[in-house]
Amino acid sequence: MVASPCDAQSESPSPEPSTTPFEETIVPTFETQKLARTYVLDIPAPRGQITDRNGLPLAQNRLSYNLAINYPTPLDFSDAQLLSFAREEIQATEKLLGRPLKISDELIKRHYRNRGILPFAIAQNLTTKEYDEVKGHLPAGITLRPFYVRTYPNGKIAGQIIGYSGKTGRNPDGIIDNHEVLWPETEGREGLEQTFNQVLTGKHGEYKITFDQDGRKTSEKIVTPPVPGHTVVTTLDLHLQELAEKALEARAKRGAIVVVDPNTGDILAMASWPTYDPNAFTPTISTEKFKALQDDPDIPLLPRAFRSSYPPGSTFKVAVGIAALESGAVRADEEFDCVPSIQIGNLTFHNWKKTDRGPLNFVQALTESCDTWFYQVGIKTGAEPILDWAQKLGFGAKSGIPLRGEVEGRVPNDQYMKATHGRKLLNGDIANLSIGQGDTQVTPLQMAQAMAIIGNGGTFYQTRLVQQVQTVDNEIVTAFQVREKKTLGASADTMAQLRTGMINVVNGSGGTAHQASLENVEVAGKTGTAQWGPKTKERTAAWFAGFVPSDHPQYAFAALYEGDVGTKAHGGTAAAPMIAMILKDVYKQNANGNKRRRTPEPGETPIPRAERVEEDESD
Repeated sequence: MVASPCDAQSESPSPEPSTTPFEETIVPTFETQKLARTYVLDIPAPRGQITDRNGLPLAQNRLSYNLAINYPTPLDFSDAQLLSFAREEIQATEKLLGRPLKISDELIKRHYRNRGILPFAIAQNLTTKEYDEVKGHLPAGITLRPFYVRTYPNGKIAGQIIGYSGKTGRNPDGIIDNHEVLWPETEGREGLEQTFNQVLTGKHGEYKITFDQDGRKTSEKIVTPPVPGHTVVTTLDLHLQELAEKALEARAKRGAIVVVDPNTGDILAMASWPTYDPNAFTPTISTEKFKALQDDPDIPLLPRAFRSSYPPGSTFKVAVGIAALESGAVRADEEFDCVPSIQIGNLTFHNWKKTDRGPLNFVQALTESCDTWFYQVGIKTGAEPILDWAQKLGFGAKSGIPLRGEVEGRVPNDQYMKATHGRKLLNGDIANLSIGQGDTQVTPLQMAQAMAIIGNGGTFYQTRLVQQVQTVDNEIVTAFQVREKKTLGASADTMAQLRTGMINVVNGSGGTAHQASLENVEVAGKTGTAQWGPKTKERTAAWFAGFVPSDHPQYAFAALYEGDVGTKAHGGTAAAPMIAMILKDVYKQNANGNKRRRTPEPGETPIPRAERVEEDESD
């Protein structure tokens, strides 16, 4: 159970109450505001908190203040007297704040006629500096009115997951109704704020104001205090989330990183870049600022980690390898030539290396990411086993996280191909599928999820983003338990072959991800580089995905680097270094660059003609 950090939500902002002996003897009527009556108004409850897995706040509340005119009762000003009184108060407030306040005569009169018994806000959402300067020097007739404002203490960190909230309406200016709220409430508009809006909202309190038969205020007090909303405890690790966003900011113009606990399915970090600061939306965001976010060509409002899908490139070879070995189409020790190119139908399919690499087995082919090896093996295996095992790894289906707009990606089958291209999957399509190109699309979240399954040996845990919902007193309302969704069902021999190949990718002499290797912790992974988009605006999606430590994984990860039009980017040089930045901090050691090389295990065939993979090559 996570203890909720203290914040402003334990307080209940309201005007200072006062009581008189007349309060309970008054008979309320509703003929006019000048006659005796009692109003009962609702006090909005503070929104519940959103925290990381350790109770660190991701979303909470702070008290903000408005400056308002308190009109004397009874309300018997003429229009001329009202405007004279209000303008005098406004001028005094302008002098105190050192800035002009634009308030029309019509607004002043409308408030006084309809709701003059309530303070009239003339300066809203004071800055901390303004509040400190005015709180002890208020002009007569001016009051400070507190209210809650949503705040995100970590700024941009996890902003696209938390989302933001906005006002449910404008400040009311009509005749007062009993049980209307004292100030506009807020509701979740995006992210977890939106999904869990109902439990975050809390329960209204009640505030009573009474007037005598002459229209004079006789008392005001809180009858029922508001009950704060529940706390939503996420699976996120704030430190890991921050590391992921820093890595993206340092090394990518656009991209995403997801880190999952392979032993529970918990999302520890889910970062997209660029992102936005949800504080920009509180208490409101201007039309100009919102349009600037919408029109930004890098789309900071788009959570790429789960709402965008990309061709996976060679990272998809892990699924192809499992399918080939498990279907019996290929033996682990069976070799195929890694040639520069092969002919399939009327088309020539190339390897990313221009030299003949000779005969390779599965581990060697995965290590070097030999495209022509996988073309041959993919066609021999056939589309059905590849699609089946890809789906078992979670590709082509939503993970089920509680966020709006998650996309399911695409694993193209015959039905899709007929609907889109008017034909079934042909050998050329299977060749493209075998290296994660063509119509295949996956999200960074799906890729991290698949690596978690491989890393833990084959258990597919239900991906979790929220651990539980609890009261402010830490009583659990709803718990989302760790749950085994299904078992992959691949043999131990196949999983061992895959693990060995992924270790070699990072640490072997012919591997493509040396920039992710560390000194004393063995990283297992797979790089990928894929082209996507129309030919005239083709971009590169550069991937690095895997798990660490290789023998008993604590973290499964996926990093996606989204390249610019016309520029080259490769998984080993664009995505792998971002993961290295994170792991270097996690394990408090220096990444070893390309110096570390893994020696073959006893009985393991070394990579032929082993050589360092040049950084400017693709895979």
